[in-house]
Amino acid sequence: MRAITVHQYGGPDVLTEEDIQERQPGPGEALVRLEAVGVNFIDIYQRRGFYPGSLPFVAGNEGAGLIEAVGPGVSGVVPGDRVAYAMVPGAYAECAVVPASRIVRLPEDIDAPTAAALMLQGLTAHYLTRSVFPLKPDDTMVVHAAAGGLGLLLVQVGKRIGATVIGLTSTLEKARVVENAGADVVLLSTRLDFDAEVRRLTGGRGAEVVYDSVGKDTFRRSLDCLRPRGYLVLVGQASGPVPQIEIPLLAKRSLFFTRPGLAHYIATHDEVMARASELFDWHRVGALRVRIDRTLPLSQAADAHRRLESRESAGKILLVP
Repeated sequence: MRAITVHQYGGPDVLTEEDIQERQPGPGEALVRLEAVGVNFIDIYQRRGFYPGSLPFVAGNEGAGLIEAVGPGVSGVVPGDRVAYAMVPGAYAECAVVPASRIVRLPEDIDAPTAAALMLQGLTAHYLTRSVFPLKPDDTMVVHAAAGGLGLLLVQVGKRIGATVIGLTSTLEKARVVENAGADVVLLSTRLDFDAEVRRLTGGRGAEVVYDSVGKDTFRRSLDCLRPRGYLVLVGQASGPVPQIEIPLLAKRSLFFTRPGLAHYIATHDEVMARASELFDWHRVGALRVRIDRTLPLSQAADAHRRLESRESAGKILLVP
């Protein structure tokens, strides 16, 4: 089968399309013939070697398609079922072998592209707002990279809960996208000191939570956005890894700093199903809309990475095998 592999860490050009042996599912696994594959920053971090693993590997962590075969001991899905999954390596391919515990059957009203655009970032938005920092009505939240796939979902989830949402983005064009997603205020992070503006907008009090997916370039000012006992939730490092945190930075206002990961919040099948079911419900009633920036053939995976890394995209990038 055709797949996009990484034989050495590096830039987008290390993504190589080649034929590899298709593996059959073992105990507790299912073979999914992929119809749509999500492109995420974790794919870039793995390609660069920020999250090193065994080389070579097939890139990608999220997909949707049809069950083609199941291994021994699998229940709940059968060949022909429409399914999606997230946080399983090997998605940039025509087929993927996936633990059945990570698989979610799709409702009739969720197609494969929507599912592939929703699973990883949607589950992330869910656990960030439901579990890491349980948002409440009237909380103020700041969302970095608010025009990205995750950012747009966080904006919408925040508004559904009743929070005041301040979105940060880099261009006027992206700002309009964030406004259309429901943000109360959109700030151009390239044109002003966003921390001072957040404090001004909150009457000097600061925000309850900042969701920062940029990392090195923004985390110090993200801390300065927070009210006493506020939460900085680092959800990515698009600009590079954050240096070691100096404890006095937190102590001066009793701040909280956390770097969560999705895998720890979908550790069981029941948890995957519960989060995905609520996501699908939100989508069904129109409270959560997926914006697909563009869809590219699998062979153009390197172009997809370049677009995501350059921060040109507004919404989700998909690959089609």
